[in-house]
Amino acid sequence: MELIGNQKIWSYFEDQDAAVSASNQAIRTGKGHLVTTYFELAKKVAELQFRNREHVLVFRGQSQDYTTRTSKIPRTLMKATIFRLEGLRIPTKAMLENRFERLRQAEHDLLKRYTAESLEGSDQLKRQRILRWAILQHYEVCATPLLDVSHSLRIAASFASHNDNGNEGFLYVFGIPNLSGAVTASSEAGLQIIRLASACPPDAIRPHIQEGFLLGEYPEVSDFGKDSAYQYQEMDFGRRLVAKFRFHPKTFWQNENYPPASKDALYPAKHRDPLLQITNHIRSSLN
Repeated sequence: MELIGNQKIWSYFEDQDAAVSASNQAIRTGKGHLVTTYFELAKKVAELQFRNREHVLVFRGQSQDYTTRTSKIPRTLMKATIFRLEGLRIPTKAMLENRFERLRQAEHDLLKRYTAESLEGSDQLKRQRILRWAILQHYEVCATPLLDVSHSLRIAASFASHNDNGNEGFLYVFGIPNLSGAVTASSEAGLQIIRLASACPPDAIRPHIQEGFLLGEYPEVSDFGKDSAYQYQEMDFGRRLVAKFRFHPKTFWQNENYPPASKDALYPAKHRDPLLQITNHIRSSLN
């Protein structure tokens, strides 16, 4: 994918009190801009969207800032699950081939079960492999070349807050091209953006509640070997990072006007979700 920043990027950077011009590299190597409340975060993101007018902003929340280990100055890594490290090392060609084979098996099973359930959108799912990847990624069936993000700042910040230690959360802001339809493909940015609400049937409520989107390379990465059109280091969504915020979850939400979304709200279990049932079966068959 292309590196963001041919135009000027405005970001809240490190300890700066105001939005300033910053490079993607500086944002990724920084420790993240500290915000104390959700309202403060929302105000600063609003300014970033105003100043970075050529981009649509989407968000991802994490409990940890994963960084490179080999460079002298660590920088934020945002790899799709299929390209993530194997322990502490870069996955080998054989490891990647195994991951892609597992993905192909899951795709085949998904299409078979989806069609058998007569769910809406089966024709669309047959034609577009990236939609199959989107479902498998969102329901955490297996590793895919996609990265989960949300159009909702509150949802992303809530994900960053639901962690084991609760000491720190990270909120990442990505700049992407203007959205159009269920799948937006931009040859200029080297990105595909999948809107989950348009990829999943209406009975699958979870993707709709989470306002989920997925980012992928364009053209899509169908395998990885010596003839691949992509370099491993190039396949990093950190290249689209506009800002990195950090906060303390225990105090961040101390305002009754802006509560976090609970785990039960993010993962509604009381409502029948046909995709959840299908993907649970696929996950079991892969193990």
